[in-house]
Amino acid sequence: MRLPQPFYQLPVLFDVACLQAEVAALPDEAWAPHPDGVPGNSAARLITVGGAESDAHVGQMLPTRWLAGMPYLRQVLAGFGVVWSRSRLMRLAPGVGVPEHADINYHWHNRVRLHIPVFTTPEVRFHCDGQSVHMAAGETWLFDNSRRHHVENNSTVERVHLVADTSGTSDFWQFARKPLPPRAQWRTLPMKPGANPQVLTEADQRSVVMPAAEVQLLIDDLRGELTVAADSDEARSRGERFDRLLESFVFDWRQLCALHGTAGRGLAQFDGLTHSVHQAARALGDGLVMRTNGVDAMLVLEKRVLQHLIVE
Repeated sequence: MRLPQPFYQLPVLFDVACLQAEVAALPDEAWAPHPDGVPGNSAARLITVGGAESDAHVGQMLPTRWLAGMPYLRQVLAGFGVVWSRSRLMRLAPGVGVPEHADINYHWHNRVRLHIPVFTTPEVRFHCDGQSVHMAAGETWLFDNSRRHHVENNSTVERVHLVADTSGTSDFWQFARKPLPPRAQWRTLPMKPGANPQVLTEADQRSVVMPAAEVQLLIDDLRGELTVAADSDEARSRGERFDRLLESFVFDWRQLCALHGTAGRGLAQFDGLTHSVHQAARALGDGLVMRTNGVDAMLVLEKRVLQHLIVE
């Protein structure tokens, strides 16, 4: 989800000692290596597809056994009053970090990532689009992960953040975006012994075929960000043809949805259109990028749209 600025700090604080005690009590088996094998990165899964040990993004999200044993963390998540998608504790080993990247997948188009640091030191810095902050333990932060960002742990200890994904309610966004009051006015969420609030989690919202309205939303956003990496008449010409191809694709997908619906009829025609657009776009996409983060436009088209048009 693109935001008007790189970082937002929310005026709410959490009990650091309670957070740290629950995280420290996790057994070694709770921690899994990064799914892409990034050295020094590991995570304890809290909300996943089916509550299983999975890094999937799509499906019925449920609390894992690890979150079930963490009453204060459940209170923290429930206290925001939002529906949570995939959520984890993310750990960085001493002296390592997260390489610079931008999150471009379908999952991120309508979701934002909330960070609550648990174990950290001032040497841990979060960088996003040229700005840098230290997120202190017990604080709450959002950042625009569609922009280029990276993390550095230049300390001698592990960094652990609670990292939770949501699209947010209107109340959540009003709270997040209002001017930050003096810190003395921030509210603190204490541990409530015996409390067991419900943590709201995402259902599997997919239809077999992506509805035309969502396809148009995704494609219009991509077209609005499309630009050339190096300006030339030839590159601008390819950019214009790429743009027209995407516009035509939306028209044709809408017609197929009108004919077959989105429940799974006519899949051969939907597949055929997806394949033909993919091939045509690959012939035009060289040197076309996204304005916000410089990511290859063809990669965004594949990861955000084409790979999610039909549920396998």
